Formats: sequence, structure tokens, C-alpha cells
Amino acid sequence: MQAAEYLPRVVDQQLTELLGALGAVVIEGPKACGKTATASQQAASTVRLDLDSNARQAAAVDPSLILDGDPPRLIDEWQVEPAIWNAIRHTVDERGRPGQFILTGSAVPVDDETRHTGAGRFVRMRMRPMSLLETGASTGDVSLADLMDGGSPSSRDPGLTVSDLAEEIVRGGWPANRQLTADQAQLALRGYLDEVCRTDISAADGVSRDPDRVQRLLRSLARHVSTSAAQTTIAADTGGPEGPIHEETVSDYLNALRRIFVIEDQPAWAPHIRSKYQLRRAAKRHFVDPSLAVAALRTGVSPLLNDLNYLGLLFESLVIRDLRIYAQASEAEVLQYRDSRGNEADAVIRAPSGEWAAFEIKLGAGALIDEGAESLKRFMKQIDTKKCGEPAALGIITGTGYSYTRDDDIQVIPIGALGP
Repeated sequence: MQAAEYLPRVVDQQLTELLGALGAVVIEGPKACGKTATASQQAASTVRLDLDSNARQAAAVDPSLILDGDPPRLIDEWQVEPAIWNAIRHTVDERGRPGQFILTGSAVPVDDETRHTGAGRFVRMRMRPMSLLETGASTGDVSLADLMDGGSPSSRDPGLTVSDLAEEIVRGGWPANRQLTADQAQLALRGYLDEVCRTDISAADGVSRDPDRVQRLLRSLARHVSTSAAQTTIAADTGGPEGPIHEETVSDYLNALRRIFVIEDQPAWAPHIRSKYQLRRAAKRHFVDPSLAVAALRTGVSPLLNDLNYLGLLFESLVIRDLRIYAQASEAEVLQYRDSRGNEADAVIRAPSGEWAAFEIKLGAGALIDEGAESLKRFMKQIDTKKCGEPAALGIITGTGYSYTRDDDIQVIPIGALGP
């Protein structure tokens, strides 16, 4: 069978730059998001610990045995044999040159005292499922980096409809699923989550967990996607007929899901504010790709189109996924803001230099754009710009329509036009 054509990723350039600076790059992200394919574009030799039992045995006996090969040498799913970490560190030190190894991992192994941090030798790079730009569903005409530099968006209507977006959400950004229908992709993703419940979450740290409870927890997270649902709520949902489970158990399950990159929280921004309103510091909860929320609830395109409120929450999660991918290209982070009076910004992009921008996310257009603009204006009244600086951009990311700047200087950007 002919190998599928490689779809370029936003992180390709970042990987090139990191290999030029450090001895080893660790690519981390969920299973099936494309880590191996991306690493293989720049690797000169490869060993796959997840597929090669002989290599695993050699690594367990003498990790240095699997390190010989033309650099950059790809060590795929390195966490299967965590002992190789120190062997790679020593090899990087001995060679004294950058670009020696690429490690990929779909789980973060439990830290132990024998594994050196790798500071100065290793650098971690996050990968996620594909953005709309990477799948070809976005034109990329509006650059997030340009917005952060004060640019004004202007682009044609990319042509996406709400129905198209529902299809993208249900199918997800998984490279292997791009040629499948939305229904076929969901069958694959339900199997993916079944494996998470049955084996992956326990393999993350060696702690046995009840698959049924994990499944109930995933359904609870899916129902509350793009919200700061309290752990007490998740505990009640997860406990089932027996009653709520302990919040400590919920925290343990959530940490394990983070270790295998199934969920990814969106932290709160804590700026200087003018008012005495209390900042809400709880993170918003997202799956690494909104298609996993759809799979957890075993729903599909038609039911979502009949529940636009929930589709709006999934759309917000899709936008956060894409913003994370585009922001990473500029080493920026994606946060959110909410205070005790309900003033909010769905996404706050903060650059390492301190520049920031805030966005509301709206699936629809028309009155919803006006609503988003008013929300941003209320939000701005709380921010002490003398200490935080003026925002580089205030915008509304929509599902459909054109890119333009309103008379009040608030920008409107359809997700189908956004790129890094």
C-alpha cells in the first residue's frame, strides 16, 4: 500500500530550529496526532520501540545499543523504555553537537530520581491534532503573528458553513482520519477512547483504574467542554449510581489523562485589573481535539446541528486547539479571563515579550458579533492597561464570513481564514 502523502505541519519549522540549537528534541502529544510522520521528515535513521520487540529488549539491557545511527536519529515512543533517557543525555554530551536525536512520546512517564532533567540537552515540543490550516480547511489569510504585531485583518469569505464546521469538529484533526467520512472517523475515535479507558490511562503511571469510571468521567468532561466545571460536578457524574467519587480521585484521573495528552486545560490569565471584582482562576477544560468530546458522547453531525448551543461550545474548543497551534509558532500561550461579575474573554494570547490580545469566540454572525464586541468592551474596562499595556488586538473569531475591522476597531476573523 502506498504511504499517505505527508501534510505539512505548523511545527515543522519549529522542529528544524530546535534541532539546530539542542542535542535532542522531544516531541510530545497524543497518539495518532502525527508525531512520527513529522519527525520522520527530518530524521536520518529510526528505531520504533513500540513496534520493534528486539529493539525494546536491547534498550532494556543496554540502552546505548539502539542509539547508533545517522543523526538526527528518531527514537519513536521512547517512554516505552524510559532508561534510554540518561543514555541519550550522555551521548549528546559526548558528541557535543546539536541535532543528534528526535524522541517522540504519547505519554509522560512518571519522573524518577535516576532520570536527569536533560536541561541544556533536551527541549520539548508539543504536537496536537491538525489545525484547520493543516487540513486545508483554512486559507491562512489572516496571520495570528501579524495580529499580535498590530496588523489589521482583511480577507475574503473562506466559504465554510456551520454544517462544514460540524463535520470538521466530528472528524477531528487526526491525520489518519482525513480520508474518512465523519461517521467513519467517529467509529475510529470511539475505539481510541475505549483504549484510553481500558489500558492507556492505567499505563500512564501504572495505577489500575476502573474503565467504566473513566468512561463516565470522559462523558462528564465532554458535556462540560469549554467550561470551568467544578471537580464536584465531575465527581458526581463519574460516581454513577453509587454516588460521587472523591474529588482526589477525580484529580488523579485528570492528571493521568493529561499525561497521555487526552485533555489539555486552558489556564486563567491574571492581569492587573482596575476593579475589585474577583478573578476566576479555574482553568477551562478541553479535550486535545473536540472530536474526542463527540466520541465520548457518541453523537454526530446531525444531532449537533440540532443543538447549536452545544455545537458552539465544541466550536470554541476547536478554535482554542487552532490558536494553541498557531500561538506556539511564536512561543505564545493561550489563556482565558473571567471575573466574578461575568466579564470574560474566551481567549487571551500572551507573547513572551508581554504583548497580548483578547478574543471572543462565536459560531454565528450578525447579532452574535455585536454581542461579542460588547463583551470585549466590558472586559477592557476591567483591565489596567497602564500596567498590562494596551492589547495588540481585540477580536471576535467566528465560524463564517469575512475578515474585517469594525468601526469600534474590534476585528472580526473567521476561523477558516486564520493561520500562524
